[in-house]
Amino acid sequence: MVTVKSYCEEGVSMEQAWVDSGLAPCFYFTLVPSVLLTLSFFFGTFLCICYRRYGTDMEPKFVPRSRLYSLQMGLSLLLGIQGLGWTVAHAARGGELPGYVILYGCLSMLGWAWAAALLRLERRRVLVRDRTRGHSTVLLLYWSVAFAAENLAFVSWMSPQWWWGLENEEQQVEFGLWLVRYIGTGTLFFIGLKAPGLPRRPYMLLINEDERDVEHGQPLLGSGTENQSTWQGFRKKVRLLVPYMWPKGSVLLQLLVLLCLCLLGVERVINVFVPIYYKYIVNDLSNGSPWRTLATTVCVYVFLKFLQGGGAGSSGFVSNMRSFLWIRVQQYTNRVVQVHLFEHLHSLSLRWHLGRKTGDVLRSIDRGTSSINSLLSYIVFSIFPTIADIVIAIVYFISFFNAWFGLIVFVCMFLYLTLTIIITEWRTKYRRDMNMQDNNAKSKAVDSLLNFETVKYYNAESYEVSRFEDAILKYQVSEWKTNASLALLNQTQNLIIGLGLLAGSLLCAYFVTEGKFKVGDYVLFGTYIIQLYTPLNWFGTYYRMIQNSFIDMESMFKLFTEEKEVKDDVNAGNLLYKLGKVEFENVHFSYTDGKEILRDVSFTVMPGQTVALVGQSGSGKSTIIRLLFRFYDVQGGCIRIDGQDISKVKQSSLRAHIGVVPQDTVLFNDTIQNNIRYGRVTASDQEVEEAARAADIHDKILAFPEGYDTQVGERGLKLSGGEKQRVAIARTILKAPQIILLDEATSALDTQTERNIQASLAKVCANRTTIVVAHRLSTIIGADQIMVLSNGQIAERGRHEELLAKGGLYSDMWLKQQQAQDSDSASDTEIKDKQSEKLQPAAAHGGHKSH
Repeated sequence: MVTVKSYCEEGVSMEQAWVDSGLAPCFYFTLVPSVLLTLSFFFGTFLCICYRRYGTDMEPKFVPRSRLYSLQMGLSLLLGIQGLGWTVAHAARGGELPGYVILYGCLSMLGWAWAAALLRLERRRVLVRDRTRGHSTVLLLYWSVAFAAENLAFVSWMSPQWWWGLENEEQQVEFGLWLVRYIGTGTLFFIGLKAPGLPRRPYMLLINEDERDVEHGQPLLGSGTENQSTWQGFRKKVRLLVPYMWPKGSVLLQLLVLLCLCLLGVERVINVFVPIYYKYIVNDLSNGSPWRTLATTVCVYVFLKFLQGGGAGSSGFVSNMRSFLWIRVQQYTNRVVQVHLFEHLHSLSLRWHLGRKTGDVLRSIDRGTSSINSLLSYIVFSIFPTIADIVIAIVYFISFFNAWFGLIVFVCMFLYLTLTIIITEWRTKYRRDMNMQDNNAKSKAVDSLLNFETVKYYNAESYEVSRFEDAILKYQVSEWKTNASLALLNQTQNLIIGLGLLAGSLLCAYFVTEGKFKVGDYVLFGTYIIQLYTPLNWFGTYYRMIQNSFIDMESMFKLFTEEKEVKDDVNAGNLLYKLGKVEFENVHFSYTDGKEILRDVSFTVMPGQTVALVGQSGSGKSTIIRLLFRFYDVQGGCIRIDGQDISKVKQSSLRAHIGVVPQDTVLFNDTIQNNIRYGRVTASDQEVEEAARAADIHDKILAFPEGYDTQVGERGLKLSGGEKQRVAIARTILKAPQIILLDEATSALDTQTERNIQASLAKVCANRTTIVVAHRLSTIIGADQIMVLSNGQIAERGRHEELLAKGGLYSDMWLKQQQAQDSDSASDTEIKDKQSEKLQPAAAHGGHKSH
């Protein structure tokens, strides 16, 4: 027969939290369901009212089907039934049934039933103003507390009142039920972070995107990233970082990593013994211990303090040694990341580089690479050690002090970490907006400085300064919000730390007055707690820095995830150059969908021939050059060199045989010599000078005060247009390519300079396959074949005389250019005549005056 005589077991009261080297089951199984039911009932009821009053039903099409959601519901119901099973198992023994067993069964069933109801409610309704995704804070807090409570059972590992010994059938049943609770609560907590039964993106954003602008196909509310958690995509981000964390190929650096981790463990041990030896000193002084004993204790304490440093290993010998050894590992990570990113940017397509913002990219690289080092340092040497210190402190206080002290530390730590994470996640949007405004300000500054001449031409200095000031003001507004929310976080943390220290200090002082503790125990508690709160106080900073590092890395991750538009095939081989025959066969291409630039273009350039492309702007002339150089891949047809499809060969081998002289030559901010040598970086000084002679610029370079060591300035702005073009030609001559592409190389030059450069180009193109894009038809009279493009198609082809005889598009273009030249000549003659007429009266007047 089962009877209920008392609330706890015989000989145990609710005031005894610690019994037989473990938590009292009566205390534990009263506290846990009470806290859980409080969380689910009070906070859950408030949440339920909000959902009913301010929420709306979710449209079924936006709710994802998920087996994991079914698993969540099943586990919630199983854990509620488990509470009933635990009560039945105790009742089946017969004899006295403690009251706390019945209370645990009832409260557990109610708490988990209410949690399941909240889970179902969140799947069916949504708050209209809810801009986030995922489960509510109430459910996440409930699952995390439940899982933490089951972990708290490990504290009672040595207690015979618990099930760890598995000595009889009763303990085996309790152990099996604990396994159900542990696995169930842990699974709910980790699955809950993913929120499988809810939309992956904010619900209101999905509704607005469903009513998108049909014409442009863009979401009305943007990408929706401004309120995403920085931990979204955490696994993907870490997967990108993993190759840089472990220094592959360097045994020395790997040993340094292992040694640093060992020193990290030594620091944890030292942190435990420093307050213990401080306690020994106080007790020895209070008890009047012999001088030798006291001196030994003081020496050991000072030595440990020397190893530890000023506060929790902040500047001690061990910490400094670890930081010193970590320098090489940090440099390795920084170098590898920057080199990999730089290589990736150079592998991206021309389309991406034409649309990039240089200032944005540079800021993203700077912040991203520096944040990787911060991220690794904070996670490995700050977050993990702090969590380890907290666990060690809880176990130590429960084992050597009292269970209440462990509970105080646990509650303070839990509240501190929970509120830190919640507030920090809330203020993420301010940090992200501040980064965006910072990028915007720096982009405006870089863009304005790069266009310095244009600013001067239009007297727009005040306008540019005003734009930059507006960008700075917007940045400062976001910066204020970021700093204000940081102040709120710090005040919240200080409040929790102060309350925890007050509760623990009062309790410890009470036990000292009762004679249960010595004065040294109070000193130990105060020292240990302050030592523990020092890294804990920094924990918010560590978490914030990690989050900021992820935010700073987001732009860099976007750069890493930019797809290469032009890729080499897996089995691509090198281009086998033979004669230089170039073939375009039914080529189609468009930069954007719906607007075809080239349509069914076919032509052949025989080895050694010169083919000219002419036509109106936008007809596709330069596009043919870019396709041949494989800046883009064709969308239809084929381009061949010596019978080989260029899309099937390696880009590097293709471009090694092609030389390009562009219309707008951009030079590096370096010497003239190095700019010419860029055509073949292994060339000697003599070869560079020979290329300059061939390009007819050698004498001009020697006329400069510094000769070949003359700096050309940003983008070569210190040189004239003709000088830059000749440097580009010399660079191409040095490369010695078999195929030459000239993209309107002389269109922006005066007539005399154009003639000089044409002579230089004639030397370069001799006996080489050449394709010329020309604006001035007089420069391509001697071409072997001239092709006239119109609307993306070849309208006419033939030699100069043949096309003039046809009287078509080419003939019209030729006549218009001739008329323009005649008009310019007539204007020059008229101006000279007027100047002579002005000079004649002046001369006559001067002669009269002489008489």
